Amino acid sequence: MDTAAIDRFEASRGRLASLAYRLLGSAADAEDAVQDAFLRWQAADRERVEVPEAWLTKVVTHLCLDRLRSAQVRHERATGAWLPEPLLQGDPMLGPADTVEQRESVSLAVLILLERLSPVERAVYVLREAFSYRHAEIASLLDITRSASQQHLHRARTRVTAEGRRGGDADPASARRVAEEFLAAAASGHTDRLVALLTEDVTAVSDGAGLSRRLLRFRTRERVATHVRAGFTPTPAKRRLAGGTPTFHIAPVNGLPAIIAVIDDRVVGAVAFEVSDGKVASLCSIAATHRLTRLDRSWRHHRPDAPVIGTW
Repeated sequence: MDTAAIDRFEASRGRLASLAYRLLGSAADAEDAVQDAFLRWQAADRERVEVPEAWLTKVVTHLCLDRLRSAQVRHERATGAWLPEPLLQGDPMLGPADTVEQRESVSLAVLILLERLSPVERAVYVLREAFSYRHAEIASLLDITRSASQQHLHRARTRVTAEGRRGGDADPASARRVAEEFLAAAASGHTDRLVALLTEDVTAVSDGAGLSRRLLRFRTRERVATHVRAGFTPTPAKRRLAGGTPTFHIAPVNGLPAIIAVIDDRVVGAVAFEVSDGKVASLCSIAATHRLTRLDRSWRHHRPDAPVIGTW
């Protein structure tokens, strides 16, 4: 490939990675999909490609659809072991964040909800909501009719709404204050303080500190508070498991406030929140090492605020 062809691909790499991440929920898989697209671009008859951006978008989208349909991925999702990979705010893979739809489309809560959709529904939803493609363009990218694109989007929006999807309605400063109050309550060991900070219909999902083969889900304030209190209560066994004593920071992850647990500049856990009416409406707790790889890498180049809790 000549330099111009390489430069043309590199100019689209960030957008392609952001698209692939939204479709797959995994930064590692998104990077693989973009690299596969580069190989196809390298082998293509580029003189016949009229609009390189559209061609590359179509290739990446179909590569992601193939991955979503693969037996391994379907098995992982079916057994309830899948969670999205969290990304630190500022990571270019998060992509556009100019509109409410773009910001919400990359939140962990939405990425989890998108797992309930078929691969094509997910692709239509992402292309429309996050990247503002018209239905005629989506139809061309997915090799479906315009009417089918509209129907897929309607079903996707209906399913996401049916799951009680609520975007975080707090400004960043207010959301951070709620996260700090939540962390203080969790560390205090008093369940009643935690319950007071949760909405009536709060939901929580956790990978069980990376030890559970299935995800843990909680749907009442009392159960969520009990789970959180147990997770944040320090014990010698937890320190041994974590490899030391963590400090706890507040930082935005996927556009939402999150508690980041760090040991020796290494991220060992993240709990991301959605805040509604000054309370925590949902939370997602992730501690499995393979889900924190990119977040950990980004953290090493990040200048965090002072820890909210410095000893545990």
